[in-house]
Amino acid sequence: MTLPPAYLQELFSLAGRVAVVTGGSSGIGRAIAEALARAGASVVVVARREAELATTVGELTEHGAQAAFVAADLASREQVRTAAEAAAEPFGEPDILVNCAGVNLRPPMADLTDADWDRTMAVNLDAPFLLGRRYGPGMARRGWGRILNVASQQAFRAFGNSGGYGAAKGGLVALTRSQAEAWSPHGVCCNALVPGFVLTPLTAEVAADPDRVAALATRTLAGRNGLPGDFAGAAVFLAGPAAGYVTGQALFVDGGFSAH
Repeated sequence: MTLPPAYLQELFSLAGRVAVVTGGSSGIGRAIAEALARAGASVVVVARREAELATTVGELTEHGAQAAFVAADLASREQVRTAAEAAAEPFGEPDILVNCAGVNLRPPMADLTDADWDRTMAVNLDAPFLLGRRYGPGMARRGWGRILNVASQQAFRAFGNSGGYGAAKGGLVALTRSQAEAWSPHGVCCNALVPGFVLTPLTAEVAADPDRVAALATRTLAGRNGLPGDFAGAAVFLAGPAAGYVTGQALFVDGGFSAH
């Protein structure tokens, strides 16, 4: 049986939707931004480096998508608030929020400074809270929305100097449930994606050790480490109509890492 394109459109099309993707200029965030754009959404990417943002937007428009960017350091609450307003300008208030921006400061626990802790919490947990608080109520008033938070294995288990990073990501998973509790009765589904080890700029320090990279791949059931593109399908699913009864969940996209 060949599935009619119209049926797939009903399940997965994001045509007419507006998405804001933080951390959307590289790694997993970049892959998610492209996936949402190619599924039909107008996408605003938010990150720090303007040159990378401009490159990303240029590539998205080459796919025929509507795209724009906002440059901001999400460690600053003031810049988060400013970016939230700016991101709603190009295409209107967002229907989809993807919180993927992150910092990966993981010194040994005894060496974790106040500054390390504060920046880790600001980017990985405070910014998703602030952006959700800005956009979630509007989604609820309109009766449709999606919030997708990119978490970490370290939200569920400690390894590799979890320190503040694990605490922030654990908080992000809990925040996802709180957002779902608040807004899902009004059509806003809130979920988390949980990567395994993924080869991105954020994991460059670990990726420089081939023995460790190989050991992490062996830990998976799939026999390989993750790539940013592995998150495209899961993101389109959770951001679209097909996931209308999926909320408050943490979906592991990790090649079986967490099950091994």
